[in-house]
Amino acid sequence: MRDIVLVIDVISAVALIGLILLQQGKGADIGASFGSGASQTLFGSRGSANFLTRTTAILGTVFFLSNLGLAWLFAQQTVPTSVTKSVVIEQPAKTETPAPPSDVPAAPKMPEVPK
Repeated sequence: MRDIVLVIDVISAVALIGLILLQQGKGADIGASFGSGASQTLFGSRGSANFLTRTTAILGTVFFLSNLGLAWLFAQQTVPTSVTKSVVIEQPAKTETPAPPSDVPAAPKMPEVPK
C-alpha cells in the first residue's frame, strides 16, 4: 500500500512541477499586447490559464493528500522510539561465565608483621 501511495506522490509531484513551469506569469500578458502572438493559443486567449489553473489545483490536492497518506502509513509502523532502545533490543543478553580454573597454585599468605 505504501508503494502505491509513494508512486502516486512522485507522479503528482513531477506533473505539478511541469504544470507550474508551463504557466505564464502575470507580466506575460503585456508581451501579447505588443504583437508577440502569445495571446492566440490552443485553448483561446484565456482558456489555457483556466485549464492549467484547475489542473494545477487538482494535482496540488492529490499531492497534498498523498503526502498525508504517506505520513499516516509510516506513522503506523512499530519501531523503537529511541536509538538506545533499539540498541538494547537488538543486543543479546550477556551472561557472565566464570573464569576457568588456573593450573598455577595460589600464592601463600604472608605472615603479619607486628608493629
